[in-house]
Amino acid sequence: MKGFAMKKIGEVGWVEKDEPKYGPYDAIVKPIALAPCTSDIHTVWEGAVGERTDMILGHEALGVIDKVGSEVKDFKPGDKVIVPAITPDWYSDAALRGFSSQTGGALGGWKFSNFKDGVFGEKFHVNVADWNLAHLPPELSLEAAVMIPDMLTTGFMGAENAKIEIGAKVAVLGIGPVGLGAIAGAELRGAGQIFAVGTRPKCIEVAKAYGATDIVSYKDGNTADQILEATGDGVDAVIVAGGGADILVDAVNAARAGSVVSNINYFGTGDTLPIPREGWGVGMADIDIATGLCPGGRVRMERIAEIVKYGRMDPALMATHVFHGFDKVEDALMLMKDKPRDLIKPVVIIDENL
Repeated sequence: MKGFAMKKIGEVGWVEKDEPKYGPYDAIVKPIALAPCTSDIHTVWEGAVGERTDMILGHEALGVIDKVGSEVKDFKPGDKVIVPAITPDWYSDAALRGFSSQTGGALGGWKFSNFKDGVFGEKFHVNVADWNLAHLPPELSLEAAVMIPDMLTTGFMGAENAKIEIGAKVAVLGIGPVGLGAIAGAELRGAGQIFAVGTRPKCIEVAKAYGATDIVSYKDGNTADQILEATGDGVDAVIVAGGGADILVDAVNAARAGSVVSNINYFGTGDTLPIPREGWGVGMADIDIATGLCPGGRVRMERIAEIVKYGRMDPALMATHVFHGFDKVEDALMLMKDKPRDLIKPVVIIDENL
């Protein structure tokens, strides 16, 4: 089979591989819609997870079941499915303790294009299919549904980890697709004033559609200073969804006592991350810092699909560039790397008639 792969750090290309093998609890899936991610860019061009050789990329997919193992109960060949970016080993200590994304060690639930071939292949493997796949509701467009496996579940996690209460003031730093998901999540949790920090016109347009009330541009001055000026003493929650290491300085400085800084940003380079000593009250400011990896699994996908199905928000607004055909995966990935100003998220539709 053919797949689009990281050949080595800084180099991508098409490869030929054997079809993946599968066990009794697993499934083999053929993609029907794919989306490249900024994480793929960090992985290839920054070497963020180390060297990988001929590893098929991609972790955001909708698919159709090709084969299932003998012990799979709830899925059969021909079923259309949502494939989460994170596919935990559910029989594990971390999962039992409530941290399923970290099974097998830090970030261990992230298997696609990290520990094994990803979804940018003509077929791909899914472990523990009954717990790591969700049926694709027929009411959802492919452009909307393909945002569920990563962009929405990660963005919503940012809002959940921030412990946003009704009427809270929230700042979202970085309004790419994950940050936009965080804005939608903050609005769903009942936030009042929502600051969206970014400059790209299309992202600002969608941020407002998802509930942002105030737009902050780092080009107009220090981000934290602008938020402090607007609020007096800072916000109740800060969600970090983009930027380099110094974004954490802005996040802590914009937060007030009792708030949470919720990080969903992938820091692809560097050995350490800065926290402002004074802004963090020399370590005692009652400002918590929360982290987490995109929640996966069947129940999570089903619940987010319900949000989309019943019109609570429209993730298709983020699909600014739609390609058709498996051979367009390369074009979509390179578009994500180059990030033209009118881009939010590219999507590749493999076969909308399946």
